Amino acid sequence: MSTRKSAKLFDRAQKILPGGVNSPVRAFSAVGGSPLFIDRASGAHITDVDGNRYIDYVMSWGPLIHGHAPAGLVRALGAAAKRGTSYGAPTAIEVELGEEVRRRFPSIERVRFVNSGTEATMSAIRLARAATGRHKIIKFEGGYHGHGDPFLAQAGSGATTLGVPTSPGVPPAAVGDTLLAPYNDLDACRTLCARETGSIAAIIVEPIAGNMGVVPPADGFLAGLRALCAAHGILLVFDEVISGFRASAGGAQEVFGIKPDLTCLGKIIGGGLPVGAYGGRADLMALVAPSGPVYQAGTLSGNPLAMTAGLWSVKPLKPRLYRDLAALGERLASGLADAARRARVPLHVNAFGSVLTPFFTREPVRDYRSALTADTAMYGRFFRAMLARGIYPPPSQFEAWFLSAAHTKKDVDRTIAAAKKAMRTIQN
Repeated sequence: MSTRKSAKLFDRAQKILPGGVNSPVRAFSAVGGSPLFIDRASGAHITDVDGNRYIDYVMSWGPLIHGHAPAGLVRALGAAAKRGTSYGAPTAIEVELGEEVRRRFPSIERVRFVNSGTEATMSAIRLARAATGRHKIIKFEGGYHGHGDPFLAQAGSGATTLGVPTSPGVPPAAVGDTLLAPYNDLDACRTLCARETGSIAAIIVEPIAGNMGVVPPADGFLAGLRALCAAHGILLVFDEVISGFRASAGGAQEVFGIKPDLTCLGKIIGGGLPVGAYGGRADLMALVAPSGPVYQAGTLSGNPLAMTAGLWSVKPLKPRLYRDLAALGERLASGLADAARRARVPLHVNAFGSVLTPFFTREPVRDYRSALTADTAMYGRFFRAMLARGIYPPPSQFEAWFLSAAHTKKDVDRTIAAAKKAMRTIQN
């Protein structure tokens, strides 16, 4: 398998883009080798510039629940583009997508569209601080809520991949009001709330952690957070950028029966185009400009192409799709675990519906600290062995694998067969 063209492009890219990429984890620095440059994609497959074809489990990091370039979406985007790509003015379709979001997420009485998950989380925290008159927030170790300054304290996702839990350029004051607790540790949150009575504006949490690898919530954890916030006058913010429309059509909050005060969305809500959103109770969202004094704006927010892709992606989501994806997820997770057992490779697979992470560790993974016991060098060897066999997993131990409606049992079985061979090669 030649990747000569990708290598040449990476050489060029490093002369113009920092690290040769526009988002750090794409650089393959955590898994070794040079990144593949993708030329095209269809369904569950991507093809690189050298013509190599792979079964894709990155799926643009989650937005593509219907697969790459579904024909209906391509047609819808083409028709929308002919009418204009951006107006900087209101459109009917942003109202329609907003109504669809509210229908799926009853906790979201009003919604504001932005251009990324990072914008959504930054804006939600600003709103929470304004609404409560408090400054401190609680986030969880390994939780990644975008690259906003307040969140880059023990952040997961790409920061963990690169071994940089915080970032230079973030002033100490920017994270001075960020309190940290271990994920799934309700007692630690109770202790912080008791110690900081009257000063915590919000608790922000991924209801299903996806940026330290996939880590589902422990029984009672989310309900405990809801009760704790109610007792202390704290706003509960669910970062459902990954889990929104992925865990179910109503997100993780529908699955677990928890109603947050504010919700952040992204990924699937844009169908592969840059979109984010934040929303919640009407009284809280009434504080956002121009209704209220909390300022937030965006030139391309609600642009017709992104709204078209989002509406096309969200409207057809039905329970059967989630049942089928969960069955495929269980098949893949079980197959990876069995392949590791046969090869006597230490592995724990965490899965929830259509997302999963195989952690190369002997310990069960329930939080950030246990996730960090994973053998990243072994994952790198596994990644390269899978790539050589036509499978494209995430180029990081600490990311989620994503399935889509375009993946088939044949794709999954081929992946499991490749994993059986790969596991036998990675012990040393």
